[in-house]
Amino acid sequence: MHVAITIWAIISSWQWWDRENFHKCHTTILYMSLMNLLYMFLTGGYILWKIQPDLGLPFPIVSMLYTFIIFPCTVILYLSRYPKSVKNQVLHNMKWITIYMGLEWLGSLCSRIIYDHGWNLGWSFLFVLTMFPMLRLHYKRPLLAYLLSIIFIAFLLYKFEVPWKVTMENRLFIGGIVSV
Repeated sequence: MHVAITIWAIISSWQWWDRENFHKCHTTILYMSLMNLLYMFLTGGYILWKIQPDLGLPFPIVSMLYTFIIFPCTVILYLSRYPKSVKNQVLHNMKWITIYMGLEWLGSLCSRIIYDHGWNLGWSFLFVLTMFPMLRLHYKRPLLAYLLSIIFIAFLLYKFEVPWKVTMENRLFIGGIVSV
């Protein structure tokens, strides 16, 4: 499933992205990848959701596919086709939220994503509902997006009681990518 999503993301991005304006969304690509890496670091040893590898790929490889290919392709496609009218912006966000939630729902049905510590598909929906507007906000006003991200991260760490004393070994291996 993860390889298929990766291939789909690459093909879609190549076909529909706005090559002339790539430089404008580059920092938002880095923002999304950074936020994913930060999640893995902060929740190391106490994951809320985890992508389950398939096709014999190890977890670090699958995680890197998302962090460095799928998420950047998402940002490219999401921002390069962002509409001007408010009505179309709402529809654009709804389309992307539906795509992400549909894939996550399918992944949860196929045991390709595992939830833990109270996280569930409903929390993922709220997260994705926030994520796409945050990507657009970062594109337009990056400092505000970082400030709000810190607030959201602090809320989620508190809400899901992520322990601050997660073992240093797990944090060194970016969220338990490598089991110790």
